[in-house]
Amino acid sequence: MAEPTLVEVFGANAVQDVNTLTISKTDLATTGLTASVDNTAESLFVAMFKLARTKLNTTNQSADPDIQVTIGNPQSFTNVRNGVTYNQINQSVSLEVESQGVIINPDSY
Repeated sequence: MAEPTLVEVFGANAVQDVNTLTISKTDLATTGLTASVDNTAESLFVAMFKLARTKLNTTNQSADPDIQVTIGNPQSFTNVRNGVTYNQINQSVSLEVESQGVIINPDSY
C-alpha cells in the first residue's frame, strides 16, 4: 500500500505547496468543531488530531503497513485542579520508523 495521503489524514480540501499547508475548517467540522473566525488554537489542534485519528490508528495500520504514525484509543480520567473537576482524556501517539536512534525527524514519516 502507499503512504497515507494528505486528504486521507486532514480532509477532502487539504492542500499544500512548498510554503503552506491548508486544512479546511469545513473538513474539521466532522470532528465536532464549530467553525468561526476566532476558533482557538487548541480547538483547531484537537479537531485536526481527531480527524487524523480516523486514518492513523492501529486498526488501519494492520491493513496498511505504510502507516507509521498511529493514534491510540482515548482513555478518560477525572482530574481535580484548583478545586475544579475536569475530564482528562489521554491518547498515545506512536511514531514508527526504521531504527535510527531516538531522534524524531519529521522527514522520516
